[in-house]
Amino acid sequence: MKKIYFVLLIFSHALFAQEKTETTALDIQYFRGNVLPHTDDLQHFLQGHPDGILISLSKKTYGYEEWERTFGRPDYGGYFIYQDFKNDILGKVYGVGAQYHFYFLNRKLYFKIGEGIAYATNPHDKVTNSKNSAFGSKLVANTNFGLNYTTKLFDKFDLQAGFLFTHFSNGRIKAPNSGVNSYGINLGLTYNFEAPLPVQIDTLPKVKITEPLHYNFVLRSGISENPVIASGQKPFFHSSFYVDKRISRKSGLQLGAELFLTYSYKEFIKYQSIAYPEENVTTDTDFKRAGVFVGYELYINRISLEAQVGFYVYQPYKSDIPMYDRVGMKYYLTKKIYAGLSVKTHIFLAEAMEFSIGVRL
Repeated sequence: MKKIYFVLLIFSHALFAQEKTETTALDIQYFRGNVLPHTDDLQHFLQGHPDGILISLSKKTYGYEEWERTFGRPDYGGYFIYQDFKNDILGKVYGVGAQYHFYFLNRKLYFKIGEGIAYATNPHDKVTNSKNSAFGSKLVANTNFGLNYTTKLFDKFDLQAGFLFTHFSNGRIKAPNSGVNSYGINLGLTYNFEAPLPVQIDTLPKVKITEPLHYNFVLRSGISENPVIASGQKPFFHSSFYVDKRISRKSGLQLGAELFLTYSYKEFIKYQSIAYPEENVTTDTDFKRAGVFVGYELYINRISLEAQVGFYVYQPYKSDIPMYDRVGMKYYLTKKIYAGLSVKTHIFLAEAMEFSIGVRL
């Protein structure tokens, strides 16, 4: 029995003696600004100045992992956002998600990027809220970008101020879906629960990463609804092939082509041919589209961020502009297989929220 107690004592000592590599911080920000009217039907939303609260719980890193040193010891964690659009049509939104803070200028300035999901209190309803063309559903995606200046205030408190951009949209899962973008200023406090840890300096020589070309096959899918409200949700399948070249530890470039099979477009073509004969759209107009694109991938750890800009080379039914863009996040399950979430848009107008699976060979 004494031997057992001795083993447990040694084990517990080893467990609690593990080296601490991160600290925790809580920050609360108040923000206020304006709605950005990216479509004509949003003009009547500009009745007030939206404001809200952004609460973040973050882990501060100190370079104990290679990716932390590479990206200048960023913060990562989760957030809660509340935004009141000061408008009876739009209502309010409550959201949660994940975020990163990347630091610059001797850690006085940081760039915030966050992605999550939100609940809209007052979505479109054909009887009670027919003017809301921004939100067709109660659940919407949320993206936040911020640029903040931070400085020590006293003891464990830091002061921060800067600019914040928020976006809410359901990715056309359900019509209508013009989405809402807002921009403004923010002011807040950060509370550090623990004292800072020693910073780990990377003493190893920089190694140039050289990789051959990699070939990617990606299938993106989900559901979407065409612009006609209550027309019904249909599946879509967006398949891509692209070549990527990693040019550094952080960056990779992409060049590829893709095929879009969006079945809500097929239904919309039928509707247009009947409802608007003056548009000269026939029921047998091909709904398929094909495009070519260039892209950039930012490698963090097993997570990477992706941005692409494309051009339709085949688009018989031209309901959208000939250019499209995509932003998303990927998680590498293995070195060759990854899953992701992305939003495909035509500038500010979302077309699809895409769930993807890909292979990198």
